[in-house]
Amino acid sequence: MSFLIALQFLTRIPVPFRRQVAPAEIGHSMSFFPLVGALIGLLLIGAHWPLNWLFPPLLASALTLAWWIALSGGLHWDGFIDCCDGLIVATSPEKRLRILRDTRIGTYGAVGAAMLLLIKFLALDALPGDWRWGALLLSPTLGRWAMVYATSRFPCARREGMGRVFKDHAGWRELLLATVTALLVALLAHWWKGPLAVAMVLLSVHLVVAWTLTRIPGLTGDVYGALCEISEVVVLLLAVALGKHGL
Repeated sequence: MSFLIALQFLTRIPVPFRRQVAPAEIGHSMSFFPLVGALIGLLLIGAHWPLNWLFPPLLASALTLAWWIALSGGLHWDGFIDCCDGLIVATSPEKRLRILRDTRIGTYGAVGAAMLLLIKFLALDALPGDWRWGALLLSPTLGRWAMVYATSRFPCARREGMGRVFKDHAGWRELLLATVTALLVALLAHWWKGPLAVAMVLLSVHLVVAWTLTRIPGLTGDVYGALCEISEVVVLLLAVALGKHGL
């Protein structure tokens, strides 16, 4: 049941039920976030293979990225955009938190969204052939693991909201199960590139969180979503960099 709750929350994939779930159920479902990410990765691989056969590489990469966004309903993109608007602006922490809740897209958010879209698209197109499938599998897996790690390890900025729900009901048990899943998928993707990707994502999460905590007193649901997107990009960039140097 927890897996289906995670699937319902993180994706637009049809599930046998669509119902309101208790806060504790939502928190406990974080154990399965990396597994949902792995499922997304498999669906990306399943789409990219025929698209790459049917169309030129650039178009295949663009359609794969569109499919990627559609699978999650743009959930984490929204968090990334809000963070660009709320955290980059020079103002007080209180106002930053208010901006994070604003549904309107500002200049920083628009530029950030465009840059993220462009980087993901170019990285997809540049993925090396020998680790293309591994990177597509691992990128969404570690993106969702990063959310679990950040939720379990760092303070929450608000007393209410979805971020607080996750923080209150996800602990070391959820982090342990999520980490085991992420490591298994990483090893499946590649025996040494996979664990290296985990280490790079972990470093990236700590760097982003350290900067975020200089802007606001804790993390929010939007920050968790932004960490997912950033971690996905880190995996793709690592794969491209290793491929460029023949590793």
